[in-house]
Amino acid sequence: MKYKNIIVAIDGSKEAERAFKKALKIAKQSGGKLFLTHIIDIHSLARLEAFDQSLSERVDQMAQEMMLSYKEQAVNEGIDDVTIVIDYGSPKVKIAKDIAKKFDADLIVCGATGLNAVERFIIGSVSEAIVRHAKCDVLVVRSGEEE
Repeated sequence: MKYKNIIVAIDGSKEAERAFKKALKIAKQSGGKLFLTHIIDIHSLARLEAFDQSLSERVDQMAQEMMLSYKEQAVNEGIDDVTIVIDYGSPKVKIAKDIAKKFDADLIVCGATGLNAVERFIIGSVSEAIVRHAKCDVLVVRSGEEE
């Protein structure tokens, strides 16, 4: 199967790094476009901003730097069509519903677990929500999986 529009969910975790590497391989094999996606969770940010007003600017800057680094890696691996997508909201909703629809995704690649263990324990993981709500194929990359 050839995937044309591949979304990669990136949150800075080791599992997201593995998902990115898997997505690179798939994009190379299929000649697909990569959409490197990072969603800044506004609920978590709003709680933290009560203590530090400049936090959102720093979060934006860190997200930009992280995503530019991933884009550079993809370009160095020979992927020509790479788009950075940074958005705000709930990653559970944004990735599977909004971003996938906007870019006509036929594959979403994500790590099995991300950075927020507390939220995952209480209300379920982002990867679970993506699998449940996506209208396209989803590849969930686990930490034990070989690259």
